[in-house]
Amino acid sequence: MLKKVLTMSMALTILIVAKSQDLTQKSSSDLSNQTNVTTGASAENVKSITTYESGVKSNGTTSYKVIGTDLVKVMDAPPKLENEDDVLYKIYSDKGSSSAYRKKKYMDTTIPHSADPFAWGDFSWMMGQSRKTSAPAFDSKYFTGDVTFDLNSTYSFADPIDNTVVGSTAVARNNELQLSFAGIGGDIHYGNVRGRIMMQFGNRSTVVPRNDISSYKGQYDMQTIYRYISEAYAGYHWDKWHGINLDAGIFMSYVGLFSYNNFENWGYQPSFTSDNTPWFFNGIRLQTFPTDRLKVEFWLVNGWQSYGTFNHQPGVGASIYYRPTESTAWVFNNYEGHDYALAPGRLRYHLDYSFLKRYYNKPGGKGLNKAAFCITSDFGGESGAGVSPFGHKAGTVPENFISGMAYNRLWFGQHFAWTIGGGFMHNPGQYLILAPTGYADTLFQQQTGPGSKFDAWDGSTTFEWDVNQNLTLKFELVHRHIIDIHGAPGTFDLKGYFAGHGGVTGPGGYQIGNGYTYASNGGAVAPSLASQGGWMPDLSNDDNRAILALMVRF
Repeated sequence: MLKKVLTMSMALTILIVAKSQDLTQKSSSDLSNQTNVTTGASAENVKSITTYESGVKSNGTTSYKVIGTDLVKVMDAPPKLENEDDVLYKIYSDKGSSSAYRKKKYMDTTIPHSADPFAWGDFSWMMGQSRKTSAPAFDSKYFTGDVTFDLNSTYSFADPIDNTVVGSTAVARNNELQLSFAGIGGDIHYGNVRGRIMMQFGNRSTVVPRNDISSYKGQYDMQTIYRYISEAYAGYHWDKWHGINLDAGIFMSYVGLFSYNNFENWGYQPSFTSDNTPWFFNGIRLQTFPTDRLKVEFWLVNGWQSYGTFNHQPGVGASIYYRPTESTAWVFNNYEGHDYALAPGRLRYHLDYSFLKRYYNKPGGKGLNKAAFCITSDFGGESGAGVSPFGHKAGTVPENFISGMAYNRLWFGQHFAWTIGGGFMHNPGQYLILAPTGYADTLFQQQTGPGSKFDAWDGSTTFEWDVNQNLTLKFELVHRHIIDIHGAPGTFDLKGYFAGHGGVTGPGGYQIGNGYTYASNGGAVAPSLASQGGWMPDLSNDDNRAILALMVRF
């Protein structure tokens, strides 16, 4: 299977490289026919940014043109423009890939020059990409800061007495203002040596690590060791093709299209496809950019969103990003590994493919000025140790993952947007389901395994106000529904998955006074369910909620 996946990935890469080279050569041919506007030659295709576009304030119009690799000022302007850094950043960087920007601003000759990949277009409209086009708030020759504050308040119409959310990595507590994610860090760059560190605080430092079963293998409590780190990698950059990067550490996966940083997403609560696939990998990645429209990335990692290994073999994968035009993007993610605890002979494979299209664009319009959609489909399965993807082998039961999601987004003026969409998930074997918390997890673990089943769908609509480049407010309505959930043979069927009004923690909703003890890391350890005097967690097949989120990014 691995050979087939890698062969298909390489064949697809060769076809895309050939097409990208054609597009790049055409663009280069168009540019080669241009000469400097000061000589009187044509400059129809020379990129220009005016005071209106960049927000630079002056008494007249000041514009810049990129000719070759030089920034040329067409009209006189004050010696220091108020937002000159933003103008430079908008022209020379790809919304965060700021090597060309630093080279121009700091005259950093240690940064070798090559055409930055994807820097030729504006991709801030894309799901999973930062919408910021302004320069970083904290930047120097050797360090570019990245700081995000993500706060939310969510109301569940079931109104659980313990305020606990089940089955989400975006929200964790009902009827409270919560800090979901405080990301503090940035990128380190010294010549060709590179690194990134992003510390995380808030709910996500618990709700994401708790899903890693590999941390229960052996000692040293890896969930505590790593929980406050969302990204930490270091590596080296080669100025070949349009860039080659080799990194080792913890890095984002982008399987499922949604970004880990909700500031970059169209919605807030991810669809099942995204929430139940990896947010991160721990291992080594090789990023190659054969053209300025294509990224081919290879992974050698510990496992499927895991700090450690589940068995003896590492996980492997390949990712292809292809953007033939500014309005079109393709993403192909492929993964294979042995990621089922205590079953080293069981192989997992997973394919995650996305298509994004901006189908309307009217820059500067006051009404509807932009529209785009995205579609993601996932297919995966497990084989070995009593299971096969569709149960077609004698003596096996089916374990597969088939899911999809689609979203459509409309932009109004410069500050407002509306998104609607949703998805579905079919997961016999329940091997990718987010485990509930509290006593719901106690019941879930007793019924899950080969032969169990989980079918669900979700929908959401999101209203977004982008106050400025750094501040976003979102209001979202979410409905999630379990179509079918039943246990493995010889167990029992759950009555639901999400938290109902009675909650999942205990009588009264509190841990205090109900026999809970605490581990050395501070985690609560629940007593046996039988000790709760007949009380049972209240589970529901429906989750209806409203989310209000405030996000700030510098």
